[in-house]
Amino acid sequence: MKKTAIYSRAARPAGPASQAPDPHVPAGRAHALHHPTAPAFPAPPSAGPRRLLRRLHRWGLPGAVLAGLALVALSVRWLVPAPAADPLSPAVLQALNAEVRRSLSQHPLPSATTQAYERIAPSVVRVSGGESSAASSPEGIGTGVVIIDNGTILTNYHVVQRAKRIKVMFHNGQESPAEVVSVDTANDLAVLRAKQIPDDLQAATLRSTADLRPGDAVLTVGFPFGIGPSVTSGVVSGLQREYRSPDGQQIISNLVQFDAAANPGNSGGPLINLEGEVVGIVTAILNPAQQRVFIGIGFAVPIENAAMGAGMPPF
Repeated sequence: MKKTAIYSRAARPAGPASQAPDPHVPAGRAHALHHPTAPAFPAPPSAGPRRLLRRLHRWGLPGAVLAGLALVALSVRWLVPAPAADPLSPAVLQALNAEVRRSLSQHPLPSATTQAYERIAPSVVRVSGGESSAASSPEGIGTGVVIIDNGTILTNYHVVQRAKRIKVMFHNGQESPAEVVSVDTANDLAVLRAKQIPDDLQAATLRSTADLRPGDAVLTVGFPFGIGPSVTSGVVSGLQREYRSPDGQQIISNLVQFDAAANPGNSGGPLINLEGEVVGIVTAILNPAQQRVFIGIGFAVPIENAAMGAGMPPF
């Protein structure tokens, strides 16, 4: 099992011509790997007229007859151009378009947000770090995201800060005890390691926030009030924000502000883009009225800070 963090270094979506070659592919093989239609082996050269004539003596009269027929066939092939493909008639094009519309109406494509959720869902875990782990109680319930497929999980420090025992539940329902590997209190982050993991555990893909802009679509996935996994969508509201904890004891800077709904229980969960890549870890919501409900302003630690807090190399 490969035990490495998965980082996305892809640029903004562009046309096929702008795709960069894979740095791990040797230069001599890049063309064949990036162009599936390229033949795996070169086509063998044809025998040619001279080779056939040299064999006449060996083959005798029957061979000479066959060779002559082969030469005639080759001459016809070289001299007569292949007929051009006939364009599709308007009636055929209309029938094809109708079939495509009928197929899409019966089997509509999933939305971009659905596809993003499906990519991240196998990597999201429910974290229980309090005395009560009942789904009806948000006490000690948070969210985590698998960042290495050996069971390494990133979450918020405040989710497990006072926990005597930590338990995680994976996407397939399997539960496991977990232990704290490291903490980054300045960014409210904790790294957990599950003791038992599913055989098909998937690590999330992490994406730098370098090209993240206000207005970009984002989603949160987690267990608000213990209910989930739940997904919400919104946009990036701002960058490099600062958050002060309600007690005023902690200030976290360089945060991503977003408006996708987040509530107690979402803490430690992933903030993702439409490609399903993690761009931040949900850490706080603004509560001027101290009611612990979402009013449209949430904050996430950029994944660069989170990755460094987990002891991983930067992007």
